[in-house]
Amino acid sequence: MPDQYHHGVRVLEINEGTRTIRTVSTAVIGLVATAPEALPGVAAEAVVPAIANNADVLITAAAVGTAGNQIRVRYVDPAANSESLAVSVSGNDITVTLATDASGEITSTANQVVTAINGSAEASALVTAANDAGNDGSGLVNAVDFTTLAGGENEPFPLNTPVLVTRIDEAIGNAGTTGTLPKALDAIGDQTSPVMVVVRVAEGETEQDTEANVIGTTNAQGKKTGMKALLAAEQNLGVKPRILGVPGLDTENVTAELITIAQQLRAFAYAYAHNCQTISEAILYRNGFGARELMLIWPDFIAFNVNTATEEQAAVVARAMGLRAKIDQQVGWHKTLSNVAVNGVTGIDKDVHWDLQDPNTDAGLLNANEVTTLIQRDGFRFWGSRTCSSDPLFAFENYTRTAQILADTIAEAHMWAVDKPMHPSLAKDIVEGINAKFRELKLLGLIVDARAWLDPEINTKDTLKAGKLYIDYDYTPVPPLENLLFRQRITDQYLADFAARVNA
Repeated sequence: MPDQYHHGVRVLEINEGTRTIRTVSTAVIGLVATAPEALPGVAAEAVVPAIANNADVLITAAAVGTAGNQIRVRYVDPAANSESLAVSVSGNDITVTLATDASGEITSTANQVVTAINGSAEASALVTAANDAGNDGSGLVNAVDFTTLAGGENEPFPLNTPVLVTRIDEAIGNAGTTGTLPKALDAIGDQTSPVMVVVRVAEGETEQDTEANVIGTTNAQGKKTGMKALLAAEQNLGVKPRILGVPGLDTENVTAELITIAQQLRAFAYAYAHNCQTISEAILYRNGFGARELMLIWPDFIAFNVNTATEEQAAVVARAMGLRAKIDQQVGWHKTLSNVAVNGVTGIDKDVHWDLQDPNTDAGLLNANEVTTLIQRDGFRFWGSRTCSSDPLFAFENYTRTAQILADTIAEAHMWAVDKPMHPSLAKDIVEGINAKFRELKLLGLIVDARAWLDPEINTKDTLKAGKLYIDYDYTPVPPLENLLFRQRITDQYLADFAARVNA
């Protein structure tokens, strides 16, 4: 900073010191589903009134949505003789300059105004015009100040577009009654009311077509479709989905792609053992996956569907997603999905033998092969905490999620440090801030313990000169108590003083 002459006092603000680290939001669901009967958008409209009969004109926005509510239309008297009918557009304002005769009287009829608006390329890009109901359009119009269109509403679930849902009851009302979305929303809503990112995809003529729509792509315009649209959620909506699923549509191909999306988002995915009818089929199906970001579930719950008035499969993956969000909200991301009562279900669609004390059961066999199953004990529950990974460091659902959440929490909290002058004080502030966060997480029981430090061996003068700073940290996630063992012994030592206790 160059020296400057100043006769007085100034204050220079030094933005140094540790920053509070905020844990990233974890209970955000990313849901991909179909909904052929989802409510459409509504186009804004207005009637431009007239004094004369048969002269009211209905103006309707060309596109549905709230943007149409910004469009205005007016009729202008040119206050001149022998003027021609003309239409001009400025932004969202449409001006109709009315025709006059040799004496300056307006001669434009409603029919002529309708034809002029619809014949203007600029105006027709914004609106369409028509005679209002019951009018034949023969009446003369009069000058009218701006009339603003109203009533436009956006499509609640446009295809291949991430939509933020914060009120699940409203979302259910907008989803219609067919497709996978209504059932999934209902299943999630039975557990909690989380923040969700919903991507609606089109049903194809065949299962393969639907599968392709679900997987999605990036089109020529750069728009991501299908589940790939979840990758655009944070940029477009400000939230990052971390609990992923495609309930009812998670074929083997879809699940394989879902894992890729989960890895890119550092999220966790839940999927069903698709089309598996037996335990052996479910185990064989599980062998096709090896990702730490995936929990595979079999079989399905049964629940009452109010739309069909029948008991049917209950969107087990959606219930897992909803329960996962509920546990995150009420307990924490260190608690696994297993052994928590599930709301809104009345049965299990396959016979699964389970005994709390016997590992040699159907449930035990499924769990041993990293398949989460379903049991009934004081309600219905998921049973199993395993991922599809063979790596013991990521054997459990909460192990993977702890790694993901810590990585994002620490990384996202330090954008402020990028491009700061790299003094020792900066590195110290970073390390101390991380350790403060670790102490908080330990106190809350979310981790066993953790520590951050600066390793001088890797942070050499050449490394530092290149603008690189390495901060190491380690942590211990909270293990789930999966296998509780009691050792029972028989002894006679408690009889040694029998007589003394009798005679006391």
